Amino acid sequence: MRNLEIARVFETIADILEMEGDNPFRIRAYRRAAQNVEALAEDLESIAQRGALTEIPGIGKDLAAKIQEYLSTGRLSDLERLKDRFPPGVLQMLSVPGIGPKKARLFYESLGVKSVDELEAALKEGRWKDLPGIRERTVEKILSGIKTFREGMGRKLLSHALPLGEAIASALSSSGLAKRVELAGSIRRRKETVGDLDVLVISDRPREVVDLFASMSIFKEVLSKGDTKSSAITADNFQVDLRVLEEGSFGAALQYFTGSKSHNVRIRTLAQRKGLTLSEYGLFEEASGKLVASSTEEEIYAALGMSYVEPELREDRGEVEAALEGKLPRLVELEDIRGDLHVHSNWSDGTADLEEMISYAQGLGLEYIAITDHTSSLSVAHGLDRERALRQVEEIREIAGRFPGIRVLCGLEVDVLPDGSLDMDEEVLSKLDVVVASVHSHFNMSREEMTRRVLRALQNPYVSILGHPTGRILGEREALDLDVEAVIREAAARGVALEVNSYPKRLDLPDALVKRAMELGATICVNTDAHVPQQFNNLRWGVYCARRGWATRERCLNALGFEELVARLRRRRPALR
Repeated sequence: MRNLEIARVFETIADILEMEGDNPFRIRAYRRAAQNVEALAEDLESIAQRGALTEIPGIGKDLAAKIQEYLSTGRLSDLERLKDRFPPGVLQMLSVPGIGPKKARLFYESLGVKSVDELEAALKEGRWKDLPGIRERTVEKILSGIKTFREGMGRKLLSHALPLGEAIASALSSSGLAKRVELAGSIRRRKETVGDLDVLVISDRPREVVDLFASMSIFKEVLSKGDTKSSAITADNFQVDLRVLEEGSFGAALQYFTGSKSHNVRIRTLAQRKGLTLSEYGLFEEASGKLVASSTEEEIYAALGMSYVEPELREDRGEVEAALEGKLPRLVELEDIRGDLHVHSNWSDGTADLEEMISYAQGLGLEYIAITDHTSSLSVAHGLDRERALRQVEEIREIAGRFPGIRVLCGLEVDVLPDGSLDMDEEVLSKLDVVVASVHSHFNMSREEMTRRVLRALQNPYVSILGHPTGRILGEREALDLDVEAVIREAAARGVALEVNSYPKRLDLPDALVKRAMELGATICVNTDAHVPQQFNNLRWGVYCARRGWATRERCLNALGFEELVARLRRRRPALR
């Protein structure tokens, strides 16, 4: 949790500095530090204790001192001074999708607005019309972003909430007081954002479990505390609810508290048609009150004539009907993913060199990776031009021979230009193994223009994967205005895989569109988009997203073994070496 807190501190500093028009290199240093700290697989406190903070990529003596200050005091004096330069409500505008530091400062200085509410009123009153660079379409997106912001207030990214839940569960499990601990609610269904956290425990010492939970240092306040229940709030206002249950009813409670509400309504309706009642205490015969099932979820679903429904599917998207017919898919699992086909190095905007990225991936047991650095039109990422791209191909092929435990493919993440052409010539593309085509600019094109742009990119015979297809960034940027149905159909027809980008703020394709891709016969590819070695560990977030979209191993490109993968790529790209 400290890692996430410090990453947010550095991001906030970068935002304020950008609002002030500070040195772009300084701003970029803070953003890169935030990214690298968030990606760490080890707790910062442990790293600090052994004096190794400066070994983290992008962390020099100055930033190491700031981390040490925050770890010691829970605050950073530099950030407090910077915050004083703008009203709190102005900084809150940065949480609205569609508003970056420059727009926030423009609205503050030109319109005099000091909060999200004041900004909304000013935009609706039309006071934006004389502002430079602000058009009606921009205003529409910001108003939509304000709605999204309000809906998401108090919610955490899954990647932030799940480690917290796992830490609580681990502490309870290792205490010797609990026979079983499970996380429930939306976090168990692996939703991309989570509003609160439910922890269910089996124990014959419930009062001691409640006392242990309530005493955890992560909580700033205990809201309630009883014999078998407790609720508490973390320092960043995230509520965690604990329930200690009897073993005999645990399955029913786990099913009930996992949800979703709409799934549970369907299940209860089904039970009623069979003369049964279902609650958090069990499945009972309605007439006699006799218990039918309660100890496990599997028993409950079986008693209703259904296959077991994986938690990720419990959203009332057809899973009840499929379970009744025995037609639920076998969902892709993390262990099915054999490689990562979207990886960056310090040749563009990654922080590690090729050897570091390859070595880390090999250490995780991946069978193959593709190095896919940016191309030159993305200048902020130090993208590769033609000459550097060709040099990198040679270097990758030479370095790959030093790592016999993993296969390394040559690739690029090529920008899709506004007209749909690619930011690299065909001679270079023909020498690559993998081409990820991605939209990184001109996000405000009309729906027709954007759709035409992406469809043209899919028609290029060298494109292997469409990167982060909707372009959304959770809490920061809305999805592209795009006919996604047409894009999925074209990708399926052309044999181009649709990426499920595992970066926790992307999870793109989103789960509902992954499901549509499965229905239309498309293939997905779960990639990390890693920019630092530790981000290979993000793979699980993409797998969760894919599972929520009913994705199977058979329809996942990078679940293929290496030889089969290369054969698939060759069929798509006849000019492949």
